[in-house]
Amino acid sequence: MMIESMGVAVIVATAFFLLGLGVTALVAPSSAQRFLLGFASSLPLHVTELAVRILVAAAFWVGAERMAAPLAFQVIAAVLVTTTLAMAVVPWQWHRQFASRMVPKALRFTPWLGAAALLMGLALLAAVTTPAG
Repeated sequence: MMIESMGVAVIVATAFFLLGLGVTALVAPSSAQRFLLGFASSLPLHVTELAVRILVAAAFWVGAERMAAPLAFQVIAAVLVTTTLAMAVVPWQWHRQFASRMVPKALRFTPWLGAAALLMGLALLAAVTTPAG
């Protein structure tokens, strides 16, 4: 029960992170772009990203049974773990090179990214406040 509560707390924190990112992308796009361009720019940031991804995946897994759409959260957790493990076994410089090529292309759609982050944050909050059943 305590572990599930901690998982839900991490999910709520993730929701607020996404909401903040979404608002920032819409009202201060250059700030959001600088933030997103920072991922994988150094080994410590790469490792931090991997750790956060695993933490969120674990939270999705343990919190799933208390939330609406538990299977969806378990699938998302599995995808996060799989992609994080893949990122962990390749040299972080590959992640940096990939990000330096792909993130600028994605940033052309910053308003859409902001809207998507807002929707995902709201969906997470809705899932947390809607009991499983």
